[in-house]
Amino acid sequence: MAAQLYLPRLFVYHCEVEVGGEASKTLKVMEQRLLRFIMTPAMVSSLVFGILLIWAKPFFIYQGWFLIKLTAVVLLLGTHGYCAKCVRLFSTDENNKTGRFYRTLNEVPTVGMIIAVAAVIGLRVYSGLS
Repeated sequence: MAAQLYLPRLFVYHCEVEVGGEASKTLKVMEQRLLRFIMTPAMVSSLVFGILLIWAKPFFIYQGWFLIKLTAVVLLLGTHGYCAKCVRLFSTDENNKTGRFYRTLNEVPTVGMIIAVAAVIGLRVYSGLS
């Protein structure tokens, strides 16, 4: 989650620097490393553990809270894919979005995280598990 919150912020900074400058080169390296070494492995492990959870507790897929959480996870996966596309665009100096756009994009993972956590917490409160 931290990487999904940080990468769009790097995009905001990248929009504000000179194309081809030293700061731009540094941000390209930071963005690529963040995506490759932190975000993608975290996404893959989250997917693996999510699939294992469904395999171990298949009745979850019939519960409303789980479907809400799954929807939030799909939203976060989409955000991850879009961020990967943006990293490729920045790496070739083809970005055409503004810092304001990336500030808005920065809020999508926050909303997804709140939805996922609220769905699980709502289950605990609703079912008396707390």
